This record gives sequence, C-alpha cells and structure tokens, in this order.
Amino acid sequence: MRDYKQLESRLGYEFGNKQLIIEALTHKSYKKPYNNERLEFLGDAVLDLIVGEFLFKEFPDKDEGVLSKMRASIVNEGGFALLARKIGLGDYIFLSMAEENNDGRNKPSLLSNAFEAVIGAVYLEAGLEISRDIVEKLLKESYPKMDLDTLCKDYKTALQELTQATHGMTPDYNLLSSIGPDHKKEFEMAVVLNGEVIAKAKGRSKKQAQQKAAEIALQKLKKESK
Repeated sequence: MRDYKQLESRLGYEFGNKQLIIEALTHKSYKKPYNNERLEFLGDAVLDLIVGEFLFKEFPDKDEGVLSKMRASIVNEGGFALLARKIGLGDYIFLSMAEENNDGRNKPSLLSNAFEAVIGAVYLEAGLEISRDIVEKLLKESYPKMDLDTLCKDYKTALQELTQATHGMTPDYNLLSSIGPDHKKEFEMAVVLNGEVIAKAKGRSKKQAQQKAAEIALQKLKKESK
C-alpha cells in the first residue's frame, strides 16, 4: 500500500487532521477501534447533494425525470467505484489480509464505500465547497461526454460490445448460488466467456449480481488489453 499522502495529492486536498484520512481509508476488516463506515454514511449524503447540484447546473434544459435518472446512474456503487479508480483509491485502503487475498482492492462495493468515506472526511474538515470542487473535477474527468445515454449505459451492454469486438462473441451469465431467506436472498453470478469464468459477483438480485460481475469483467479485460 502506498503512502496516503499521494492520495491527498491526487485529491488536491491535504488533511489537517491526519486521523480523518486514516479512518476514511480503514476497512472494518482491518480490526482497528475505528473504521470508515460512519464517514461513509456522511459521504453518501454529501455526494447525493453535490451530484444533484452539479447535474442541475450542467443541464438547465433537462426536466426532473431525466435529472433523476442521470443522478441515479452516478450515485451508486458502480458510479462511485469509477470515481474511486480515477484516483487509484484501492491502493491506499487499509485491509485485512483475507480481504487483500480476496482482491478486495478491486471490489466495486469496497471502492465505493471508501470513496464515500473520503468525501465524508473532506466535508467534515473543509466543508461543502472544497468537497464540491473535488467531486466536480472527478466527474468531469470520468465522464468527458456526459449525457443520459452515456450515463445509463449498463455494464452488461458495455461488456457485450467489448467482447464482440475483441472475441467475436457475447458472454454468458451463470447462476452459481442463491442463499438466504426469500426476503434477504443473495445471488452469485459468473460471467463466462468462451467457456471460461472471467468474473464472479454477488448481489441482492440476479440482475444486480450480473451488473457487478460484468463491471469486474470489463475492468479485467481492459487491463489485459493494455
């Protein structure tokens, strides 16, 4: 793991209270007296406001329905994981060895939560204006072409387009497991390409698990193609 000061440089913000950034980067698996869950809670609310305000200003001609769809496409696990990857956040998170070995640094859920916590920490120390500057900069860098079609393009569609171009085929999705009571089921899906499992993910619905698995597969294939 790199020195978190490099992360401050990427954010363009230096914390006065270093414990805040350390707490924001500490996953609960790391077994410290503190973790990033409270800051994650705060950051989630801050990000919802900042993204909503950003879209309101950027798209004065869009109605409430369109703006809501656009916000929902950013304010979610996949959207925040994208912003987290933009600053290489996974490299700085304090994780248990078990999570480390389980590729925790690349998990969309873990990246998303850590990003929310970091923004929560910035807000707590520096306020809304600095938080807004950081998030808006990342949004513009991550979505150079921002419109409804681009934002709402799901990971399954993106993966299908990529594999058709690179492999001449589309991936399949296999259900690996379904556990828990009916009101709280968890599904695990696998993305299969040319007979090989290239990604797995869990979700509260088959659709959610498929989207998460497709996102992981996309990242993997893009990385391999570099």
